[in-house]
Amino acid sequence: MAGHSKWANIKHRKGAQDAKRGKIFTKLIKEITIAAKIGGGDLDANSRLRLAVDKAKQGNMPKDNIERAIKKGTGDLDGVVYEEGVFEGYGPGGVAVIVEFMTDNRTRTVADVRHAFNKYGGSLGVSGSVAFMFDRKGQIVFGEDADFDAIFEAALEAGAEDVKEDDGIIEVVTDPNDFETIRNTLKDQGFKSQSAEVTMIPQNMNPVEGKQAESLMKMIDVLEDNDDVQNVHANFDLSDEEMERIMG
Repeated sequence: MAGHSKWANIKHRKGAQDAKRGKIFTKLIKEITIAAKIGGGDLDANSRLRLAVDKAKQGNMPKDNIERAIKKGTGDLDGVVYEEGVFEGYGPGGVAVIVEFMTDNRTRTVADVRHAFNKYGGSLGVSGSVAFMFDRKGQIVFGEDADFDAIFEAALEAGAEDVKEDDGIIEVVTDPNDFETIRNTLKDQGFKSQSAEVTMIPQNMNPVEGKQAESLMKMIDVLEDNDDVQNVHANFDLSDEEMERIMG
């Protein structure tokens, strides 16, 4: 997990750009729909749905949109049938990449993802080819106005596995089973997170720079801009100088 707070920082900075693209509602609706389909529409009994709805509310999604997505998932309303899955592969510089998707047309999604990998010097692999390099963890991210010492103490006391800071971005890492409890504990104590999710965290980071770093970030941008792609995880690290040069 070394250096992962840098990746959290990059994702935070990219988030402002991604939100402008108008893609976020589409992805959130898919997550709500499939969460309701798998675990039912009762928020109290479906932790995945609770998290998806929380994300939607944080993204200012209208209540009616959320309710329709839940009803489509439970079958109370007609809707598109989504399939979820994972692609694994390598990006420029040998960076391990996991792409989580939800789609109503797998053939289209496979073609789009393969094209993105090939165009920027990456290659898709078989299932399991890179997943072993990541651990599934809860991740709670706080912004530059947060008090690191206060969050550090409260998070560890609540049972978090790790708390780290990079360039003002604070990352709390938890066991997936403890994620919701710790997130709620910090929220109840007045700590407002910028994002909170169960995600894939790299065990080790792969430094990239120069043209490989540029190609990698372009590839990730193209993947994240795809409506069928829900999340992209990668085990790369950029120096502060490279991040400033590429991210601007």
